[in-house]
Amino acid sequence: MTTIIILAALFIFIATLLLVPLNMHFSIMHGIIAHPNERRIHKVSTPEAGGLSFALPIILVQVLLALFTRGQEISRLYFDLSAVSVLALTFGLLDDRFETPARYKLIWQIILGIIMYIIGYRVQYLTNPLGEHLILGWLSFPITVLWYVVVINAINLIDGMDGLAAGISAIVALVLLTVGILEQHLLVISLSSFLFAGLLGFLRYNFHPAKIFLGETGAQYIALNIAAISTAGVSQFKGITSMTLIIPLAALAIPFLDILLAIFRRIRVGKIMSADKAHIHHTMLAFGLSQKSIAGIVYFITFLFGLIAIGFSFTDKKVLFSLLLLLLAMAVIIAYLLMRKGQKP
Repeated sequence: MTTIIILAALFIFIATLLLVPLNMHFSIMHGIIAHPNERRIHKVSTPEAGGLSFALPIILVQVLLALFTRGQEISRLYFDLSAVSVLALTFGLLDDRFETPARYKLIWQIILGIIMYIIGYRVQYLTNPLGEHLILGWLSFPITVLWYVVVINAINLIDGMDGLAAGISAIVALVLLTVGILEQHLLVISLSSFLFAGLLGFLRYNFHPAKIFLGETGAQYIALNIAAISTAGVSQFKGITSMTLIIPLAALAIPFLDILLAIFRRIRVGKIMSADKAHIHHTMLAFGLSQKSIAGIVYFITFLFGLIAIGFSFTDKKVLFSLLLLLLAMAVIIAYLLMRKGQKP
């Protein structure tokens, strides 16, 4: 299977590079275009729905692997994830084309979370760094749905600048891949490899200056897969209890921090469902940093958090957990101070 996974990842990478130009043509032809406005930082109209470029090859590979491993539990997990991914792409494509209201997006996200729970990609444990892991029992259902909704929104909100969401997600996929290899978990290794290969190919066109955007199509697909890999089906990483959900939480520190600050900010103004232009990347832009510089900084920070996350799978969790909390607290304080300073005239 190792050779098959490597060849499949290479196919996804090449296919993504070849599909992006066709995707751009498709988006323009069907009016799936992001036009400049007061909420967006780009200055020219740009094709959206870029997620199709890597999602379609990944789904094809997952279906083929499902056929190749027929009779095994992993076959069903491959096939079911590919089916739900098609649903997520459909939801995202509709939103990119018609810009659906936020409440409808939330309904779609909840539906996706419920379906993922039903097919077995569910959160069954929570890591307790100071002791035994917690078995959720009946709480598994609401926490699983919440997990998918939060991850989808985190990736979506951070997708406000060229290459930012795709680059962060590629690093997260690499972190999950590393943990999968350390623990020899085939499902995690394959899904992470496929997502990483697709995102790497897509970044060729999405990094500044971007020729195509992820759109809701890409952001929702990426988030669905990252959340699914984190839960790893019914096997739940077979003993990697730290994976539930400490590793993805650490690796996704920047998007989660951004969504947390966005919630507090919008509650304060009484518009929880309204989009704004005060995310972390907007604040950094206001300080005069270029898009490439911001992407580089955020990639580096994500990489550092990823290293901490990997450490959870084979090192003293108490020490790493304390370090993670300290870094998160520092990040919150710095982000808050930057936002306060950026709001001053």
